[in-house]
Amino acid sequence: MKLFPKEIDFFELFDRAASNVTKGATLLVTLMESSENMETLAKEIYEVEQEGDMLTHDIMKKLNKTFITPIDREDLYALASRLDDVIDLIWSAVDRMTVFKLKKATPEAVSMSKDLLLTTEVINKTIRKLKEKNYSHVQEFCIEINRLENRIDRDFRDALGKLFDHHSDDPIFIIKWKEIYEILEDASDRCEDVANIIEAIILKHA
Repeated sequence: MKLFPKEIDFFELFDRAASNVTKGATLLVTLMESSENMETLAKEIYEVEQEGDMLTHDIMKKLNKTFITPIDREDLYALASRLDDVIDLIWSAVDRMTVFKLKKATPEAVSMSKDLLLTTEVINKTIRKLKEKNYSHVQEFCIEINRLENRIDRDFRDALGKLFDHHSDDPIFIIKWKEIYEILEDASDRCEDVANIIEAIILKHA
């Protein structure tokens, strides 16, 4: 059974979307690790987010033009939407940093961003293995995505604890970074959603 219509290569579209998310996550780590060129990096991440919107629109447009899909149309819509959510949230974290005029990231934000990048790289591999119908590897990668999401959850809780322990005399600092941590954790949750959607596709069509 073929997962996607031959005339429209949805695998290629989703691979491009996932690669775009990884590009955004890579730039996020660069921005978090350096206090220089933040304005330039923020602009680049915004452009990646805009590219993500265009790719999502292209996927939705092609889905609407496809009369029959071999797998549930809702799964494809959900996969495109969740990938778009991840890059949107990456941009949101960067946007907050610029709005809050933060010049240097906390070590916790750097760590969460690095794990988020690792997660997006695994998503890339997952989609490519899905195209190859290498379902055992797809499931292994989905498990890895879930593991990384759990790790980011733990990092998020630890980061909040350190905020209140070390910056109790600076509530504004706490408010700013708490919001950014929440956005990064939310991005990780959306990555887990991607894994769950792909696992559902495998269960239906493997």
